[in-house]
Amino acid sequence: MYLAYKKTYLLLLFFAFSLSGFGQHFHISNKKKFEKIRFELVNNLMVVPVELNGAKLKFILDTGVGNPILFNLTNQDSIQINDVSTIFLRGLGEGDPIEALKSEHNTFKVGQAVCFNQSLYVVLDKDLNFSTSLGMPVHGIIGYDVFKDFVVEANYSKRFLKLYRPEDYRYKQGKRAETLPLSIINKKAYVEGAVTKNDNTEAPVKLLVDTGSSDALWLFRDPEKGLEIPNKSYEDFLGTGLNGSIFGKRTKLKGMRIGSFRFDEAKVAFPDRDSFGAIKDLGNRNGSVGGEVLKRFNVVFDYPDSKITLRKNANFNIPFQYNLAGLDLQHNGVRYISERITDSRGVVISEHKKSFGNVQILMGSRTRLSLVPEIVVSGIRAGSPAAEAGLKEGDVILAVNGKKIHKYKLQEVLQMLNAREGKRVKVLIERYNKDLLFSFVLKDLFEIKRPQ
Repeated sequence: MYLAYKKTYLLLLFFAFSLSGFGQHFHISNKKKFEKIRFELVNNLMVVPVELNGAKLKFILDTGVGNPILFNLTNQDSIQINDVSTIFLRGLGEGDPIEALKSEHNTFKVGQAVCFNQSLYVVLDKDLNFSTSLGMPVHGIIGYDVFKDFVVEANYSKRFLKLYRPEDYRYKQGKRAETLPLSIINKKAYVEGAVTKNDNTEAPVKLLVDTGSSDALWLFRDPEKGLEIPNKSYEDFLGTGLNGSIFGKRTKLKGMRIGSFRFDEAKVAFPDRDSFGAIKDLGNRNGSVGGEVLKRFNVVFDYPDSKITLRKNANFNIPFQYNLAGLDLQHNGVRYISERITDSRGVVISEHKKSFGNVQILMGSRTRLSLVPEIVVSGIRAGSPAAEAGLKEGDVILAVNGKKIHKYKLQEVLQMLNAREGKRVKVLIERYNKDLLFSFVLKDLFEIKRPQ
């Protein structure tokens, strides 16, 4: 499984472990045919409200994870977890195993679906925190334990889930929908697909279905199957695993197909296989399909009957997202901006200043201080337009194309920076208490060929 918030807006976190829970089942009221839950779609990831022993949290719904994983507890005064023991976990990356907690007999609620005997892991490493990269608080991930007990309808276009008891769900027919076999192996779901090779023939692939990845497609290089990295590709940092960084190549394929649904010029990453050394069983898969493909459908996950239904939605034909600028951004706490009031309607001219505290301050009748999130450059791709223009890691982003970014969500700022090939982008930043303006043109990512 990989949980992703990747470079084109994604930080990847991999876990390769599971708990051997017994009697862990979610239930809904006998009077209800289904439980409906609203979710937030952030970077192609479904973020759902979850209660853990009464504490209200937000979890990513991740088909690639077994038992729930809890992290990012710094903003919570107290969360009760039961029957705790210490363990060590090893996942992707080349570092050492990390210390974590194993907890059993907890109460989880997703909407009104309840499990009274839920096991989970608690990761104590403060660096494993998706909130800064997603631009909102996220406290954990949850997956298989929900999917195994229900038929789960994920409506990506209207952003809601419906959890049906398997005996109550009735399949609907339609020209825009297709039902395919789904293999459930070791708490993970796999679907068969195909990718178009350089000779225009298709290579069949077995893909992990991973709603916890915001990327489109990952493939493992396999010359015998014809899964080769195209000449036009570039080296990139793909994300951070449980035990270190993950690198690989980004490129695009001539095409990919799931069932009869085809995508031309499909976005893909080829991770370095060394990053998977700690995972002994990859399920004989050839890669993973993530949220940037899945969000183009409204999906019915039927683990009990080993089926998946894909129905095209309004997202189907939107272009794949690429990090054309070469910048990664993240929240880095908060900052104050001083705003000078110009008229009685409250129109202001903003002047950015760092300060401290957590309140809004009115300074006389013409100036006020407002607390806003601080967004910084967390990574920069070598050779990218942003790097060549002179931007650096740690730069504080103040404005993009004249728009003050504190008025926008993190994902909206990333979209401003990666609008389209050929667009000129002007970025105002703060570095060592000085304001600097940089300008660059977004370029084709695949102009430089891969070394032979």
